[in-house]
Amino acid sequence: MLDSQRILELAQQNNGIVTAAMVTDAGISRGVLKYLTDNRKLEKASRGVYTLPEAWDDEFVNLQNRFKKGIYSLETALFLCDLTDRTPGRFQMVFPASYNLSGPKREGVLCRGSKEPLYSLGVTELITPGGNTVRAYCAERSLCDVLKPRNHTDIQIVTDAVKRYVSSKDKNIPLLSEYAHMLRVEERIQAYLEMLL
Repeated sequence: MLDSQRILELAQQNNGIVTAAMVTDAGISRGVLKYLTDNRKLEKASRGVYTLPEAWDDEFVNLQNRFKKGIYSLETALFLCDLTDRTPGRFQMVFPASYNLSGPKREGVLCRGSKEPLYSLGVTELITPGGNTVRAYCAERSLCDVLKPRNHTDIQIVTDAVKRYVSSKDKNIPLLSEYAHMLRVEERIQAYLEMLL
């Protein structure tokens, strides 16, 4: 099978998206990506990310492929967890404390650094509206994060998210309480839960 055909099959198996890293891992020269782009078999979505012409451009995937250490957080994570209907105006991500944030900031990402163990706390894989998988904070971690005063999250978004979470069959109140303790928002979470449970 031709390398170009293998790349197109990789893209089809991955919801129309293929990355330069995937091509390298498959043992194929990255030059084939340029050939496919020049012949309009693939479109360059962003640096290192290519899509089939008919594929929906998934900004969540593009951004995370460009900034691999980024984890979707706050309102962006709430959206991915289906705890809010508000599509994020700007993506919000958390990076390791030592990460240089100038690149994501240039791209309009609202970002901050975080030290371990908090950086890795509650990381999960969620499905984007385009059907692709990205790394984001889970519902419990995201609810705790939006309750922190320094994050300036709209009270209506917080209230709606907590209501949706409480009525969800997937809720995990013990985990929410554990994260609230670790992130120092126990009293705030407790107030919402007493009101809604």
